[in-house]
Amino acid sequence: MRHGKKINHLGRTDSHRKAMLANMASSLIEHKRINTTVAKAKALKVFVEPLITKAKNDNTHNRRTAFRYLRNKYAVAELFREVVDKVGDRPGGYTRIIRTGNRLGDNAEMCLIELVDFNELYTNEKSKSKSGTRRSRRGGKKSSDAKSEAPKTEAPKKEAKAEKEAPKAEKKAEPEAKPEKEAKPKAAKKEDAGEGKKEE
Repeated sequence: MRHGKKINHLGRTDSHRKAMLANMASSLIEHKRINTTVAKAKALKVFVEPLITKAKNDNTHNRRTAFRYLRNKYAVAELFREVVDKVGDRPGGYTRIIRTGNRLGDNAEMCLIELVDFNELYTNEKSKSKSGTRRSRRGGKKSSDAKSEAPKTEAPKKEAKAEKEAPKAEKKAEPEAKPEKEAKPKAAKKEDAGEGKKEE
């Protein structure tokens, strides 16, 4: 039973676990992504995200708190400079865990943990999809560019429609004339047939 077990001890003593998480957090901040097991990644996520939130408020106290956890002055400097610049607007959820399958040696579940804002592939796809799928509602204000382009596109369309309709009208007129000529002989034939019946 796991009653009251709030943290995963990862099979290590307290001092070993803290040193390991400090080392992994420093590597994550410096390299922006690391490969590890899923259990360690989940423990690291809980360890590093509060530090990133603290780094948003850059003062001496927060820098000393971050150094107490990370134990690496270069990682602290990177956290308060580069990481906070990209993460500033995000209200949490700074890391992402991507599972990569099982390790060959011991079949441990492996994953990639990364800082969300430093993955250029995902951020570029989102920006493209947003720009591509944005649609305006009916009756909304149109931009000045759309208004200036609209008359240019409409004028050629009207001319093309007029050119298409003119030949159609001529073609329609010609077939109408032909049935009139054909109708007269038919009427004449009917009259001849009527006269023939009367003669009989």
